[in-house]
Amino acid sequence: MKRVLITGAAGFLGSHLCDRFIKEGYYVIGMDNLITGNLENIEHLFKLENFEFCHHDVSNFVHVSGDLDYILHFASPASPIDYLKIPIQTLKVGSLGTHNLLGLAKAKNARMLIASTSEVYGDPDVHPQPEEYYGNVNPVGPRGVYDEAKRFQEAITMAYHTYHGVETRIVRIFNTYGPRMRLNDGRVLPAFIGQALRGEDLTIFGDGTQTRSFCYVDDLIEGIYRLLHSDYEQPVNIGNPDEITIGDFAEEIIKLTGTNQKVVYQPLPVNDPLQRQPDITKARAILNWEPKINRAEGLKITYEYFKSLPEEKLFKKEHNDFEGYIKK
Repeated sequence: MKRVLITGAAGFLGSHLCDRFIKEGYYVIGMDNLITGNLENIEHLFKLENFEFCHHDVSNFVHVSGDLDYILHFASPASPIDYLKIPIQTLKVGSLGTHNLLGLAKAKNARMLIASTSEVYGDPDVHPQPEEYYGNVNPVGPRGVYDEAKRFQEAITMAYHTYHGVETRIVRIFNTYGPRMRLNDGRVLPAFIGQALRGEDLTIFGDGTQTRSFCYVDDLIEGIYRLLHSDYEQPVNIGNPDEITIGDFAEEIIKLTGTNQKVVYQPLPVNDPLQRQPDITKARAILNWEPKINRAEGLKITYEYFKSLPEEKLFKKEHNDFEGYIKK
């Protein structure tokens, strides 16, 4: 039985990765310090003989007994509200955490895949964004703690690959959604659905003309799985190129939820990207991958998940204050 270490295992994407590798017959070691993760996302795995959980911060030295075939590094805050609240931890998990795990991969002769992000492109002046685009990032802006942590993560990963011969893979993840997202993590999709469920007006930051491209989580996990098992060592975009303005997206949510809320506008956060659309030419050619689940279908599944949450979670207000994010 092949063994895989998945960091950030109790998070949104990490938990879905745990499910996929369990399904594929792997022995899964899930690791998380629970700073933004939730054990409820993986508690259904605790009874399994081929799953174990380790409560640990990968910014500190990482030890795993026995052989390891693969490491998937998904430990990191991913929401602006989170990484503005814990900026130092965000920088450390992208730098020290990645360094520790690359050292582990080298010692275990394991292949390591890192979760990079479309945020390495910053507020892009190339559209859509291909992997060859170097980005337009403000290293000292409020988003710099996340953007630069991920850019460094890519750099040190390639350094370990070229200097030490470690087998590495880099996935650049675009906006992803689905069950197990935190309802109040500040990202636009759960924010809109949460506001609709609570009977609140939908808040758009900016004028609503900025765009996003939303990929359903099952499609993303499939792309990651294929990339891990491919022979391609350069970064690969995984996301859905179906682009939509935030204004039109708000109208889709109102129609989906059957509510009659108004849309209200707030100032655009500093350095918030105005366009986001992946060029997935490489994923199509190298991985034979493209998204299969359209937005209408994925949103319906996600909405039903959020509707099923207990009332105390629906009205929980943590991470819902954008004041520090908007101020310049």
